[in-house]
Amino acid sequence: MFYLYPIISTFVMSFQQVYPGQVDFIGWSNYGKLNNPEFKVALHNSFRYTVYTIALLIPIPLLLSVLLNTGNRTYNSLYRSILYVPSLVSIVVAGTIMRLLLASSPRSIVNVIAALFGAEPRQWLLGGPTQAMVLLLILALWRWVGVNIIYFLSGLQNIPDELYEAADIDGASGLQKLWRITIPLLKRTTIFVTTISIFGGFAMFEESFILWAGKPSPNNVGLTIVGHLYNKGFQEGEMGMASAIGIVLLIIVFTLSVSLLKFFGFFDEEGRR
Repeated sequence: MFYLYPIISTFVMSFQQVYPGQVDFIGWSNYGKLNNPEFKVALHNSFRYTVYTIALLIPIPLLLSVLLNTGNRTYNSLYRSILYVPSLVSIVVAGTIMRLLLASSPRSIVNVIAALFGAEPRQWLLGGPTQAMVLLLILALWRWVGVNIIYFLSGLQNIPDELYEAADIDGASGLQKLWRITIPLLKRTTIFVTTISIFGGFAMFEESFILWAGKPSPNNVGLTIVGHLYNKGFQEGEMGMASAIGIVLLIIVFTLSVSLLKFFGFFDEEGRR
């Protein structure tokens, strides 16, 4: 009821032109309209953001989880809690706080700190597409690193200590143990984290919308597929067009996820072990 029906309804609506109190079937016209510059920019931005977040949210949490899995357990529990807390904060709250920190006013916190080092006040949110993407990635790191650390820590608990003890006897270094024991045995966890990172990357919308208060980001770098869907469906009232965008997004994410699982042999008997 709550998953299958909306998908079917959206699929049907993607072939319709929806007006208040009136629905007309128009065939593939909505899909044909997707061949426009705005959708291409949104698609490109979504792919870039997803690739960058995967490149950051896999190795960094993995290394941090390895560090947190050793040493003083009391301190490690404290560090785990500190890193996990940001995931409990609403993205609306997190984005609003970050927007206030980076405000162009000389009295904003970041500009005040910059002034202590002799720097002039800057418009951090309007500094160009590269800087805008960096800000989005910083927000993603702050919010999701702790979650992925928990996933990797759960995977580390399933690695027998005897393997590390045998490696110590053979004189293996910490880097060798990481490369030859930890990373290979975290394969299933890594696949899972990568898959949900694909979902999260292509679903990104609130971060950009809140960070720039609903206004266009520099060079539209914050415009994603979901943002384009929102604009068409709720700003311009083209629900049929928005449904077509949603179906295309579903196909892209499904194809990438299945391809990833297939590449790592997840569907094979050996890959599921």
